Amino acid sequence: MDWINKFPHMQDEALLHMKRSIDDGFRAFTAAYGDPIDSFFHPLQEFLMAAERFMTQTPWPIIMLLVMVIAWGASRNWKVVLGCFVTLALIGYLDMWQDTMRTVSMIFVCTFLSIVIGLPIGILMAKSDRVRKLVDPILDVMQTMPSFVYLIPVVMLLGIGRVPGLIAVVIYAIPPMIRLTNLGIRLVDRDILEAADAFGSSGWQRLLKVQLPLALPTIMAGVNQTIMMALAMVVVAAMIGVQGLGQPVLKAIANQYFTLGIFNGLAIVGIAVIFDRVSQAYGKRLQKHQEVVHG
Repeated sequence: MDWINKFPHMQDEALLHMKRSIDDGFRAFTAAYGDPIDSFFHPLQEFLMAAERFMTQTPWPIIMLLVMVIAWGASRNWKVVLGCFVTLALIGYLDMWQDTMRTVSMIFVCTFLSIVIGLPIGILMAKSDRVRKLVDPILDVMQTMPSFVYLIPVVMLLGIGRVPGLIAVVIYAIPPMIRLTNLGIRLVDRDILEAADAFGSSGWQRLLKVQLPLALPTIMAGVNQTIMMALAMVVVAAMIGVQGLGQPVLKAIANQYFTLGIFNGLAIVGIAVIFDRVSQAYGKRLQKHQEVVHG
């Protein structure tokens, strides 16, 4: 009967040994490959810095005009354009312009990377059920994992700074892009695909000229959700040195600065509303265009 009494202790020791082995292995991996991995992500840092310089050093009237032109081109709605102008004007008046531009540059780079990485994965999932069955559980874990957990491995590998925060945000925000790309392509009408095949379209022609254009409204919904999730991660990423609106919010929490926290929080909400309204309006325009073409 002694072994029964000793079993919980033996189990604890085995679990402790396993945890130590994993931690030691990860530390050894970081020590051996940390510098090469850091060098690999150096172009990403340059890209992020270039985007940040453009957003922070360009005069504010030009940035506002650029945002309004993009909003009009995407929505064709003066109410959306006016909302963008009022939001940015209030952000500038409340002296949050620089932090807001840093956050916008981070969201832009994160969204660009999410599209570049997520779009091909979503296409592969739509083309292959085997790939979908492999990727779906990974996406489930990525979407249910607490956002703070993403910071642990990237900080251990790359330290504190913009790039680790950028990687953590991309990992957190990319699942909707992948899922909705897969969904959009799978929802394309089979009759249309058969018609494309009947005209002798190759696989690439069918993908580029039929499936992706028809799936674009759904893909844009994925872009919209990716942007929203990236903005939700801004404050968390500020904990590891990502500059922008998240850092004043953390400072407000630490020092009980009520107005600082509320104003910067509202600025994040304002930016989120701009991105949301513009991308949704563009998606709706695409949807109406598809209905007209196939109506």
